[in-house]
Amino acid sequence: MLLLPGQGAQRERMAAGLYGVEEEFTAPMEEFFGRLGAAGARLRSAWLRPAPNGELDESAVAQPLLLAVGHALGRAVGAATGPPGLLLGHSVGELAAACLVGVFDPADVGALAAARSRALEDSGHGGMLAVAAPEGELPEDLGPRVAVAALNGPRQTVLAGPAMALAALERRLRDGGFLVRALRSGHAFHSPVMAGAALRFGAALAEFGPRAPRPGSTVVSTRTGVAVTSEQARDPHFWGGQLAAPVRYWPALRALLDTWGRRPGLVLLDGSADRSLSAPARHHPAVRDGASEVVPLLAAGRDAGGPADATVFAEAVHRLGDQRDHTAVS
Repeated sequence: MLLLPGQGAQRERMAAGLYGVEEEFTAPMEEFFGRLGAAGARLRSAWLRPAPNGELDESAVAQPLLLAVGHALGRAVGAATGPPGLLLGHSVGELAAACLVGVFDPADVGALAAARSRALEDSGHGGMLAVAAPEGELPEDLGPRVAVAALNGPRQTVLAGPAMALAALERRLRDGGFLVRALRSGHAFHSPVMAGAALRFGAALAEFGPRAPRPGSTVVSTRTGVAVTSEQARDPHFWGGQLAAPVRYWPALRALLDTWGRRPGLVLLDGSADRSLSAPARHHPAVRDGASEVVPLLAAGRDAGGPADATVFAEAVHRLGDQRDHTAVS
């Protein structure tokens, strides 16, 4: 199962160690940058710049790059081991997953990114906070227009809303003993603040003619927690509405592990540069007992974005080959 990251998980030079090394990663990235012209050149420059790089805090930079890198990484995995049959994307990662299963034409990734950026212009500004607590332990009154934006783990809740209201809530939470961290976002993604942007993006997506996923490919929605239906996939506002809807990532991942984690077992391919997508899964009984396993696709920490990316990716491909050989024999 391929896990693809979204806003907040962007990192300087994420997956850049595969660029120019893995052809099936490089080609989609080059096509993406090329189709965006001068804007693509600026995005390439921002992507390859080492840390610290404040540009990645800007949604107009982070969102297109997360989409492009997630799509290219999925293409590279598919070329090396066969297309993933099951995909789970966080936020814009879900749109990358949709491109990988044929809902949107891969050639349109650049245009999709541009349409998403236009939808965000002059609306939805605010921020996002990660809180080390389950949703049920948080105050009932979060403040004006502040909402739960994502459930990323058993004790990982993300809140989003207008900047002033979010700042007041952050002070209140810290005073109450909560551990709080601001995420790299200038927009209040997955909250009611994004309602207008979601409608505009849905209308723009209609021009791309979304289709049902290819047979044998399944995207599990973090909005519904179950597989995206053919009807949903063809509805542009299903994908556009994601901007304003909460991301129930951990409930979706937990349900998959509860259902399939032991028989037949799942191989979780973590496409994030910080290993955040697989972090909550490592505590699930199916993973702890070895029935399912986590396989990172990219290097982490100081090695991220450099030659170690290619090493870790090659190790992941080798591990998948071993796993498929074992399945065939058994």
